[in-house]
Amino acid sequence: MRITRRTLALSTTALAGSLLAPLAFAQKQYDPGASDTEILLGIPMPLSGPVSGYSIIGKVAEAYFARVNAQGGIHGRKVKLLMVDDQYSPPKTVEVARRLVEQEQILAWFSSLGTASNMAIQRYMNAKKVPQLFLQSGASQFDNAKQYPWTTPMLGSYRGEGKVFASHIAANKPGAKVAILMQNDDLGREILKGLQEGLAGKNASLVAQATFEVTDPTVDSQIVQLKASGADVLVLASTARTTAQALRKAAEIGWTPERYVNIAGASVKMAMEPAGADKAKGAITLAYTKDPGSKAWDNDPEMKAYKDLLKTYAPGVDPLNSSGVTGYVAAQLMAHVLRECGDKLTRENIRRIASNLQNPKVELLLPGVTIANSAEDLHAVAAMQPVRYNGVDLEPIGKVESLK
Repeated sequence: MRITRRTLALSTTALAGSLLAPLAFAQKQYDPGASDTEILLGIPMPLSGPVSGYSIIGKVAEAYFARVNAQGGIHGRKVKLLMVDDQYSPPKTVEVARRLVEQEQILAWFSSLGTASNMAIQRYMNAKKVPQLFLQSGASQFDNAKQYPWTTPMLGSYRGEGKVFASHIAANKPGAKVAILMQNDDLGREILKGLQEGLAGKNASLVAQATFEVTDPTVDSQIVQLKASGADVLVLASTARTTAQALRKAAEIGWTPERYVNIAGASVKMAMEPAGADKAKGAITLAYTKDPGSKAWDNDPEMKAYKDLLKTYAPGVDPLNSSGVTGYVAAQLMAHVLRECGDKLTRENIRRIASNLQNPKVELLLPGVTIANSAEDLHAVAAMQPVRYNGVDLEPIGKVESLK
């Protein structure tokens, strides 16, 4: 074969192209909110308003990423967290979302609180193709990979929670007459639906229900109404402030039903203790994290590391408030996703990884509890442990229950 000057030139060009191709594929890829030095995230929180106590979730997430940054960041990039007050108000959440997406240009949004608030922005976030991740809600509206692929809930299914309650009631109190006090939104409706499905065909029945608005000053009249139904089991689908009111009022009027409290309203520090330890004792709920207020975990290395984190980076945060652990878990999941992205910090890559979690390493989960999701079920928390308040902390009862 005769090698001409033109053949040699073409061969040299082809060789150079083949050598450069891997470098091209290895190039860093960024969307708004990411650079060689920084990753910008948004985290709306109720810093004011009726459920401002839950702002501890955001404060602990801030502390976690402050430690991550002090240790060099994620692949050399510092994580900047923009925490903005949305007051647990859907119109305010919409305003905050537009500001963080359009003005601040965050890479992703995570750990926002509440079903109604997150629903108010779900369509917007998906239209903008900005990841709306690890929401503090278990509503089924956020488990729709086909219509809303950019949304991923962290909590286990509220509907699944209601089914677990129903199963436990039927097994432990045959012939039970069940009443439910439910927040007038999808949190309440989802738990009611799961409860109804779980009780169908069982030797227990739902005999009464009452609703309330999150802004209602008390639920005293609803508790009196539910007692009059003759129910001997009370299910509370509420946030912590209302849970405390309901438990306290039931005790005050001499009503002693078996009580089940949804996970969103079962904080020892924010619900059980304010109700009065004697009045809340015996209440059953579900848990997926270790309780920092429980002496059972005093010598646990993960718990020690968590409390050391707060001492250093969030000294004003109550280390015994279990709601803080929720923020810790959400922050760990967000950091896991960012690490898995490597140098491909695009919103699409973040979305893909966050919706395909397979038991990532997360500290402070209870034994047997797993984190796993997929397009078929986007809820990150895959199982929970039934627990009972013993007047001091939450002690496990029975086996871990799947919510899938």
